[in-house]
Amino acid sequence: MTDVTVPTPCLVVLVGVSGSGKSTWAADNCAPGEVVSSDALREQVGQSAVDQKASVDAFAVLEDIVQRRLARRLFTVIDATSLEDESRARYREYARAAGVPCVAVAFPTDAATCKSRNRTRAFPVPGPVLTKQLKEFDRVHPLLATEGYDAVFAEPGPLLRRADTRLRFGLQLPRHGWEGSTASALRDVAVAAEEAGFDSLWLMDHFIQIPQAGREWEDLLECYTTLGYLAGVTSRVRLGALVTGVTYRNVALLGKMIATLDVVSDGRAVAGLGAAWYEREHTAYGFTFPPLRERYALLEDALELLPLMWGKGSPAFKGRVVEVPEAMCYPRPVQERVPILIGGSGEKKTLRLVAQYADACNLFGDAKTVARKLAVLHAHCVDVGRDPSLVEVTHLGTVSSDADPIPAYAQLAEVGVQTAIVNFRREPAPADVTSFGAVISGFAH
Repeated sequence: MTDVTVPTPCLVVLVGVSGSGKSTWAADNCAPGEVVSSDALREQVGQSAVDQKASVDAFAVLEDIVQRRLARRLFTVIDATSLEDESRARYREYARAAGVPCVAVAFPTDAATCKSRNRTRAFPVPGPVLTKQLKEFDRVHPLLATEGYDAVFAEPGPLLRRADTRLRFGLQLPRHGWEGSTASALRDVAVAAEEAGFDSLWLMDHFIQIPQAGREWEDLLECYTTLGYLAGVTSRVRLGALVTGVTYRNVALLGKMIATLDVVSDGRAVAGLGAAWYEREHTAYGFTFPPLRERYALLEDALELLPLMWGKGSPAFKGRVVEVPEAMCYPRPVQERVPILIGGSGEKKTLRLVAQYADACNLFGDAKTVARKLAVLHAHCVDVGRDPSLVEVTHLGTVSSDADPIPAYAQLAEVGVQTAIVNFRREPAPADVTSFGAVISGFAH
């Protein structure tokens, strides 16, 4: 019997008739909370596990639970017959929408065994219903291989889980010294990034080039003006600052700017935030550079105020260091919630703020370092009562000069990174970005 080896997170669709062994297999291989059972839900919304009159309500609840679990990237098993083509199609669509793999496990148990097991159930399935299921399974079984699952298992072997090595990629552009027209070069690189399969584009929020990237007199475009331009020359990629220093702008104004970016990009903005660190540019531009404790207080105020700016009404806000009489922003963002990403990996304060407020974090370092940081983040999540799977894990690094960079990215994926944000050691040409598409395709299975 072949092992059922699946990535995690994953949606596992069990396909088989009543009495074929689906529930037993699920109980033997999964935690109770991972299994969404149609029979159990019929019992919850109807008179018994086989109350056919309760089926519509039971499956409405089942599909709602499945979608909510997948949105949190939780391993999920659907324990139902799954013999209806439309239902299986919806399950696959739910998985695709959440960016989670979907596999099918078939239970080709012989009719005599199914009927024997059915007779011993506390609430047997009516004979004609079971007969119809058996005929439907014979029709559906060969179709599974053609329906677009990430994997199909012809029989139910032991369940083995492996880390999901699928990885999304973002492109950061920290250098802007192209020869010739900067606008044309930027447009060409952005278009090439979309075509190569990048999911996001990112800019640094600095006003003077930072030492890690170049010399301070080198060209560096202002972040949000440039993101607005990128919104106009792209159609799919998400757009954000990696990351916005909260000391650079009035926080309410920042909320207005990000909302505007979301509107002009038709819902593609990400709010990247950080406590700011580069004192040199604060001094050069006449910005106040508060002590670290005050910068963290300002960051936490921003994390609380920005969702108010993007929400309903115009409530007053009084935080630790920020006070806004009316948190007002029209037009509102296209997205119901603009995702908030926090950059930095400080274990005591930054990662705790991620656990409390953020939709994503951005980390640095090798896979071992990232794994340690994520263990700290998960502990903070538990402490504040947050599901760690609600926080997307992103990683920033420079494109490796190795002939085959895939093993390094695979290690990041295995420890929990979901989006690898890369930059190049110089201003990339469209050809550089296009060539990286081969790496992206290696993680798109």
